[in-house]
Amino acid sequence: MEINQSAHTDKDVFKKYRQPKNVEQYGIEQVPEEKRTVKWYDIFFMVINFLMNPGMILIGGVAVASGLSFWAAITSVILGIAVAFGAYLVMATIGVDHGVSGAVATRMVYGVRGSKYTVSLFRAITAIYWFSIQTIVGAAAIVVVINKLFQTEVSVIAVSLTFAIFQIVIATFGYNWLKFLSRVALPIKLIALIFVCYLFMTHDDPNYAIPKVFGYEGTIGWGWGAFIVSLNSLTAIWLSMTTDAADFCRYSRTRVDMWIGTMAAACIGTFTSAFVGAYSAAATLGKVPNGLEGAASIASSGIALFIILLLVVLDNWTINVLNIYTGSLSVVNMIPKLGRFWATLIVSVIGVGLSIFPMMLDKMQATMTVSGIFYAPLAAILITDYVLVKKGRLVVDQLFDDHGIYRYTNGWNVPALIWTVIGFFIYQVTPPEYFQSAICLILTGLGYYLHQRLTGQVYKQQEKLTRISA
Repeated sequence: MEINQSAHTDKDVFKKYRQPKNVEQYGIEQVPEEKRTVKWYDIFFMVINFLMNPGMILIGGVAVASGLSFWAAITSVILGIAVAFGAYLVMATIGVDHGVSGAVATRMVYGVRGSKYTVSLFRAITAIYWFSIQTIVGAAAIVVVINKLFQTEVSVIAVSLTFAIFQIVIATFGYNWLKFLSRVALPIKLIALIFVCYLFMTHDDPNYAIPKVFGYEGTIGWGWGAFIVSLNSLTAIWLSMTTDAADFCRYSRTRVDMWIGTMAAACIGTFTSAFVGAYSAAATLGKVPNGLEGAASIASSGIALFIILLLVVLDNWTINVLNIYTGSLSVVNMIPKLGRFWATLIVSVIGVGLSIFPMMLDKMQATMTVSGIFYAPLAAILITDYVLVKKGRLVVDQLFDDHGIYRYTNGWNVPALIWTVIGFFIYQVTPPEYFQSAICLILTGLGYYLHQRLTGQVYKQQEKLTRISA
């Protein structure tokens, strides 16, 4: 039984898990009040670095490559993030208010065991997958740059492995190192991305000219089918971050810091990544959707290539450190005895192993679809249960009590699991042109709430929360 995790100090956690002293000690434990001092700008730095990455740039390019116009592609990406933003903010607020990780917070909805062996398991797999994808995308761009700089052929697999190992170093140290890396990387990345845009806009090929790209209509323009698929894909990606939201914010000082930092980062980061990817794809008539690879292919000077190389390295470093970090918190939720540091090493080893298979890129669109199938109903249940069933009330100590109010039926909240499965089917039977993620969110959440209300669970859970809190 895991009780009184909030009472742990750094020294207690260090002794319990035998982690190195100079790394972040808190995994599933509640972050003490005195350590919640992070201001809005650090949240901004972390979240925008998460969104300004090779994968997001590629997604903007893929939207154009699918036939959409330049502006249709960018709009679909931004709207996709906006639709899922509400779910993200609700879970982020739990991190601010209670100092717990997202994985631990899901125990209040799915049960102590249900959270461990469904939500956390899938989230760990997702984080590992995206770690490998980001590494492969970045490695491909690095190979292009190195080949042009030094006139030599290098292996994408070798670069992926080397690159992945460097990314792991920061993740093992934890939150404070994440803050430091984000602060250092962001200004460099912004300058480098502006330079990439300059390369595109001043290239001598007339297809790269600003009026030509901005006026690019693709093969279907604003075609609803491709537009809604792109929008749905981005919604699915952002919904997959719902369970991570509290991870980024559990050291935050106030809700206002979280809201300002997160919203500013979402707007700026999403637009920037989509713009670069869409520009590369539009300028090449849909042939080069990877914006960083496109920039490397037209760069002629050593300085330009070095700037692109630096951008790729920092892009991948910042996003993948966060992938490993959040994935490790999911693993430690499943196996608390590991501790955050050792869970990070396990996630890292698996992610590095997958990053040697470049062919995984071919499955990226299909993987985003799978993410939507799982995370749309999951987000619907999490938000509906916390906001409507429990009225925004959470008792932290009970999250760590195997026999507490979040035990439900032997550790599983069966109605939540059943309605999550129903949500899977709702997503799959909804035609793509009807915006699957949104339909699934609404119908799954509504169905779960009505079920809980008709069976008297809304009243019973409110009664339990009142009794425990008294």
